[in-house]
Amino acid sequence: MTTIGKLDPVPLRDLWKHEERGFSAWLESNLDSLSEAIGVSLSDPQRELKAGGFQVDLVAEDDDGNRVIVENQLEATDHDHLGKVLTYLTNLDAKAAVWITSEPRPEHIRAIQWLNETTPDDIAFFLVRLAAYRIAGSDPAPLFTVIVGPSAEAKTFGKQKKELAERHVLRLRFWEQLLARAKEKGVLLHAQRAPSKDSWISAGAGIRSGLSFNYLIWMSEEAAVEFWIDTGDKEENKRIFDALHARKAEVEQSFGAPLSWERLDDKRGCRVRFVLRHGGLSDGEEKWPEIQNVMVEAMDRLAKSIKPQFAKG
Repeated sequence: MTTIGKLDPVPLRDLWKHEERGFSAWLESNLDSLSEAIGVSLSDPQRELKAGGFQVDLVAEDDDGNRVIVENQLEATDHDHLGKVLTYLTNLDAKAAVWITSEPRPEHIRAIQWLNETTPDDIAFFLVRLAAYRIAGSDPAPLFTVIVGPSAEAKTFGKQKKELAERHVLRLRFWEQLLARAKEKGVLLHAQRAPSKDSWISAGAGIRSGLSFNYLIWMSEEAAVEFWIDTGDKEENKRIFDALHARKAEVEQSFGAPLSWERLDDKRGCRVRFVLRHGGLSDGEEKWPEIQNVMVEAMDRLAKSIKPQFAKG
């Protein structure tokens, strides 16, 4: 019968009393163990290289000759060492940073994930947990475990988040300008609304609950104004829509153009929409005043065309 040993943890400070003179010196001679763990071939290690007024635990090179800095910490991660990682990487013009620790804290795991998502494609961060074990009284053996590492997926996700954040900024600025322009023109349906990072701004129609007038803006080419129907009751929504649609000719004559009548049978709500093809958010801020003017004017016409129909019963 095969005998299977038990892993007994060994305190790191029992093996290395000092990070620099102990662990860093050992790692310099056993760099292949770290290379195997992170999947990056490391060579030509140098200890205690100067980075301005600071001293790096270890600096190595990858197969392409790029510098890789290694920061060692035999205790739980802290903000001081995170700062060192960033300082060393930038001041030594390195392409990768490896932070070795006995206990990666959740906030620092998230920080390294964020760095991998937001930095350029050729920059990489590794957070590596170090532990040591014996089996049945054997010599202690270190175990490196990658907790966070770079990936193409992380870089793609980071770019997507950055694009989304940029959209939020653009939308907020666009709605600030549109709401101000609407007030100047006396179109006050949305006067009590605040600018939003969303692609729409909604305001109650003042007719009954569940009816609203919405501005919408897309990234390119199009914007829209719409009358939205959602009382919370699908059957009631369709009844309201059908009654309004029966007066389609009158509504469109008042509005001055054909409208898109969307009953949306597979959804709870319904809408009457007018699409404006004067441009979108990313078509240049110099075009925004024109887009906003036609949106405000169209909203005024839409409200004046639809609201009187409800007064008729």
